[in-house]
Amino acid sequence: MGMDFSTLRTLISRYCAGEENCVDTRTVYIGHKEPPPGAEAFIQQRFPDNRIVSSKYTFWNFIPKNMFEQFRRVANFYFLIIFLVQLIIDTPTSPVTSGLPLFFVIIVTAIKQGYEDWLRHKADKAVNQCLVQVVQHGKVSRKHSRKLTVGDVVYVKEDESFPCDLILLSSSRDDGTCYVTTASLDGESSHKTYHAVQETKAYKTEEEVNCIHATIDCEQPQPDLYKFRGNINIYMGNEPVSRSLASQNLLLRGATLKNTEYIYGVAIYTGMETKMALNYQSKSQKRSAVEKSMNAYLVVYLCILISKAVINTALKYVWQADPNRDEPWYNGKTESERQRHVLIRAFTDFLAFMVLFNYIIPVSMYVTVEMQKFLGSYFIMWDDEMFDEELGERAVVNTSDLNEELGQVEYVFTDKTGTLTENNMEFIECCVDGNVYVPDIICNGQVMPGAAGIDMIDTSPGPEAREREELFFRALCLCHTVQVKEEETVDGIKHGIHQGKSSSFYISSSPDEVALVEGMKRLGFTYLRLKDGQMEILNREDEIERFELLEVLTFDSVRRRMSVIVRSSTGELYLFCKGADSSIFPRVVSGKMEQIKARVERNAVEGLRTLCVAYRRLSPEQYEQVCHLLTRAKLEFQDQDKLVAEAYDLIERDLILLGATAVEDRLQEKAADTIESLHKAGMKVWVLTGDKMETAAATCYASKLFRRSTQILELTTKRTEEQSLHDVLFELSRTVLRHYGSMPRDASSGLSSEYIDYGLIIDGATLSAVMRPSQEDSNSGNYKEIFLEICRNCSAVLCCRMAPLQKAQIVKMIKSSKEHPITLAIGDGANDVSMILEAHVGIGIMGKEGRQAVRNSDYAIPKFKHLKKMLLVHGHYYYIRISELVQYFFYKNVCFIFPQFLYQFFCGFSQQPLYDTAYLTLYNISFTSLPILLYSLMEQHINMDILKKEPTLYRDIAKNSLLTWPIFIYWTVLGVYDAIVMFFGAYFLFDNTTFTSNGQMFGNWTFGTLVFTVLVFTVTFKLALDTHYWTWINHFVIWGSLVFFVVFSLLWGGIIWPFLNYQRMYYVFMQMLSSGPAWLSIILLITASLLPDVVKKVFWRALWPTTTERIQAKRRCLASEPSTIFMLSQTSSRISF
Repeated sequence: MGMDFSTLRTLISRYCAGEENCVDTRTVYIGHKEPPPGAEAFIQQRFPDNRIVSSKYTFWNFIPKNMFEQFRRVANFYFLIIFLVQLIIDTPTSPVTSGLPLFFVIIVTAIKQGYEDWLRHKADKAVNQCLVQVVQHGKVSRKHSRKLTVGDVVYVKEDESFPCDLILLSSSRDDGTCYVTTASLDGESSHKTYHAVQETKAYKTEEEVNCIHATIDCEQPQPDLYKFRGNINIYMGNEPVSRSLASQNLLLRGATLKNTEYIYGVAIYTGMETKMALNYQSKSQKRSAVEKSMNAYLVVYLCILISKAVINTALKYVWQADPNRDEPWYNGKTESERQRHVLIRAFTDFLAFMVLFNYIIPVSMYVTVEMQKFLGSYFIMWDDEMFDEELGERAVVNTSDLNEELGQVEYVFTDKTGTLTENNMEFIECCVDGNVYVPDIICNGQVMPGAAGIDMIDTSPGPEAREREELFFRALCLCHTVQVKEEETVDGIKHGIHQGKSSSFYISSSPDEVALVEGMKRLGFTYLRLKDGQMEILNREDEIERFELLEVLTFDSVRRRMSVIVRSSTGELYLFCKGADSSIFPRVVSGKMEQIKARVERNAVEGLRTLCVAYRRLSPEQYEQVCHLLTRAKLEFQDQDKLVAEAYDLIERDLILLGATAVEDRLQEKAADTIESLHKAGMKVWVLTGDKMETAAATCYASKLFRRSTQILELTTKRTEEQSLHDVLFELSRTVLRHYGSMPRDASSGLSSEYIDYGLIIDGATLSAVMRPSQEDSNSGNYKEIFLEICRNCSAVLCCRMAPLQKAQIVKMIKSSKEHPITLAIGDGANDVSMILEAHVGIGIMGKEGRQAVRNSDYAIPKFKHLKKMLLVHGHYYYIRISELVQYFFYKNVCFIFPQFLYQFFCGFSQQPLYDTAYLTLYNISFTSLPILLYSLMEQHINMDILKKEPTLYRDIAKNSLLTWPIFIYWTVLGVYDAIVMFFGAYFLFDNTTFTSNGQMFGNWTFGTLVFTVLVFTVTFKLALDTHYWTWINHFVIWGSLVFFVVFSLLWGGIIWPFLNYQRMYYVFMQMLSSGPAWLSIILLITASLLPDVVKKVFWRALWPTTTERIQAKRRCLASEPSTIFMLSQTSSRISF
């Protein structure tokens, strides 16, 4: 019986988990053909179709799913509860007062999300309905993309995207290769080479392809773009031929075919199982510091609300302790009311008071904040100063939820290549056996004829040196994956044009390789083409040399090198290897290492990217051994990557060093100015790069990250080899804390000359030791804290030799430190995505490494220099605006609801509303919402030119300084003060003395209307006093909202509305305005309410002005001078965005 339950459990788990979780591999039958009898069992597996689904909702689940997601928000759920309470029990206010604002928010949000999802449905339909060409019965036919199935043979032409993941069977090229761009997948915009297996590459037509009889065994789908393993079994005779498949045989959905007329491929992963679909990543929700402050304030106001309700409930029962008050003659209780338990009555009253005071929680604030963020994000996209003419690109906002976070950044983590630098490589020099060669030597402004091979150190190398020099040039012409494009245009852009004639040019997945091959061309050795497995070179004597390409040992980030094995026309076998100095030197057995190493270090210090070149002659026996190693490793299905890496390690040994190259990657325009401004603004800038230390350090000096006066502290492998990590860390800690104690120097950030400016350099290996210390060392537990303490006291940090995952670990470590600083990560490549997603704010640069970083970022900018304006101007404005918005909303709701609380003391705690239902409903929706929304979009307390020139102003708003608890308490106390002035001012001014012109006394609705009128004018004038940047739109909205209130009140009380059961406000507003004392009271109470805030600001600015307030005062002084009046009025009269 136990066996039966176990079997049942297994079947259920397989059914629930999906077939791929219980079967490690899949078998694909090419063209849906069964294998020959006796070859293997034919088991047809079920696979999904090729339909892509990126939408979130369907027609049927939209309403329940969207409602569930919206009511998961605490504020929405709270207002829903209040609304239900109003419906269930007898409350003093109509359910409309809570229900209308809530349903307005819900409906607007649902429409927005529904529209966005409709666009996703539309995009999915366009993709799924597009036609693809499929080989069926020896002919090419068309079908919709969504109908593709695993095993279909697909025909793809040049410049078309692959509709699913395909194994390449053959191409229009004789060698069975094709060229592909994968920018939409991994961010690499360069061309990559993919290969068909030897046995299928000869099938060029649909009839021939239809004759292929083969099966593919491969792994189940997984999201890693760079990993794939499988085997293809081709039935050509009695015995099937088995060949290994790897990532260079797999064409991924979303990639585009380039420089190849057509290809045939078999579908192996379709629909949501393609690698592109598996990489769809919903980014984790990032929350800004302002949003966290809002939630904290909300909790405080919720506590205030509950305490108000409790106090009023308790006082009500104290008041009703007298039987005459509990049941007066004019309001007798029913029998059921008398019999109801006192606790039930108290709870009902408590809920009624909660409903009466619930307006202190501003539901409309969430709507206003969402609108402010959404509309405000367009200012970045519309900013002409952040438009790059070279790229034709503007800044992009992928999420508007973090706009204000741009004004709170404390740490900036930046990539180097393509971010600080242009990622535009230029060949500078090469060094062969200590002799330096520089192409195109210039003398007196003219390129010297025959100068291509001038030796800068020894102008007459001997025969042996000459032979090694030519071997070095040949090595660089052969050891690469560069493709040659003969045509005049590629992607619509002209290339290789010289004197009106088209010529060849080079394309590659690495810009370094193109620079090296072009450098060799300038030095007299030209790589021509790869044709039929033969690499052709044109030497200095204009003779064509041919080398047979036997093996390519591809580059990877772990080995940091690549190799080729070639056979010359004389039959000699060579292994040529190029890579980073750290990966080549340990494998070299001979060569002029000292001279070349010195040159490499010198070039690295100058900021040049260096590579070393080595070779090894192979005997036929050694080559056979190499072939056997590689074949065995590639055919192994399990641990294939590990075995291939071990095989490469065995092959790339006993090398002879030839020389080194130097390539320059120029610094981006205004990169140094941007970094200097960020430093002045109080931000710490860290450079995280995979480059070697010397190259990265030179770039840091050039970009002013390090100054010449900066004392560099090294925490590198070289130093930890000489001393233990423990000793190095404590020595560095003592050094930086000697002058500053244990206090971080955030406030100084390297601006004063009174202290030593420190800069830290750390490499990836040492960082790993710091992050994951050895268990044997009992003192190793606090390494991370010591490291963080050192970093806090350094103005800049350089992390070199970093893996992408380490970049994210660094960001996470700083994020989770005890200060919890706001972090920003900026990069341009797929290797920067992890840190962009990890940081509070992620910014992608539209560089030359594709769009992966841009797509995963919160914001995208064309160049690094645009970061300055994004943070110092846009970030500053966004934070100022939204902080005022949040504080103002809480302030005006305290002003609104506290008189209601005071009124209960004068109405026997009977839950009688002070304001009319219409006023309760429209106060936050209509009367006071537009002025603050416009303020939060338009306010400029300082001109943007000053913000750019004075980066130190950024420090005034750092660390969420405008949303601290003291400021929050001040706004709350101000709201309570204004409410007391409004209520008691109206109460004492009209206490049994005020009559209208016809002798009638004011009633309770007139009293409430008077308080409400003073309230609306006071909070609107308060916002007007806080506004520094006036435009006609501000005037229209602020004064227009007051006019709207007056007009609405006149119409609401001046007309008998047929849809109202009773009209308690009829003629109340007109009656109030007909009284002269009422007008005087309104003016006096508004003045009394605003006066303390104005006085406080005057004294505060006079005694303790901030840097911002000093500049505002300076501008006012300048504005008083006649010579500057016209200029300033011109500046302030235009909307800057």
